[in-house]
Amino acid sequence: MPINAATDKAVKRTPAGRRDPIAGGGRGVVEWRISDAPVAYPAAVEFMERRVADIHRGRAAEMVWLLEHPPLYTAGTSAAADELLDPGRFPVFRSGRGGRYTYHGPGQRVAYVMLDLRKRDNDVRRFVGDLEQWVIRALARFNVRGEVRDDRVGIWVRRGAPHNPASREDKIAAIGVRVRRSVTYHGVAVNLEPDLEHFAGIVPCGIQGGIAGHGVTSLWDLGITATMPELDSALMAAFEEVFGVVVRRV
Repeated sequence: MPINAATDKAVKRTPAGRRDPIAGGGRGVVEWRISDAPVAYPAAVEFMERRVADIHRGRAAEMVWLLEHPPLYTAGTSAAADELLDPGRFPVFRSGRGGRYTYHGPGQRVAYVMLDLRKRDNDVRRFVGDLEQWVIRALARFNVRGEVRDDRVGIWVRRGAPHNPASREDKIAAIGVRVRRSVTYHGVAVNLEPDLEHFAGIVPCGIQGGIAGHGVTSLWDLGITATMPELDSALMAAFEEVFGVVVRRV
């Protein structure tokens, strides 16, 4: 069964204890691009699709693109119509990535990851696991413990003691990927300081509140007032560690 991914084959999370990061060395240089101004969603998708084609043909280097979007909702390939609770609130875009509805907006760092899996044994499952470990390691630099769960996607933060009835687990980062001709795109979204109330217009990534005890959080909501450049630095360092590459700002 797919794990928030859209490909031509099923993607499953590697069992716990076996999801090791890709070993470093020999993977070359990945271009690292940061956009300061918000990027429209259709323009970002158009760029990614061109870049993916060029990477596949050997005409362009692999790339990670960090950006923010203006407020919007995207619907992944598993999105259900009744999970869009407020259709007129923000623009809604159908997306080829895996997963369900999610929100993008100011204060959220979106990282689009365009990597050639032919260099990585064409292992989509491992790639998704490495995305998870990337975000977990970046959050750890702010003393935040991010975790994964087998029954739901994304990176989660435990709020309160495990056996306290009032405790909950909140999502701090979403993951949704697509693979075309062995090249990845879309990626992760990490909540730095977005307006969390904007998530109320959807059932974010299938999260149901109330009795399930799941919600959405951010670094600022956790009391960590990091800046976007500080988050970017953490993401860059963790990416080199997990994926075993050198990143180069472009």
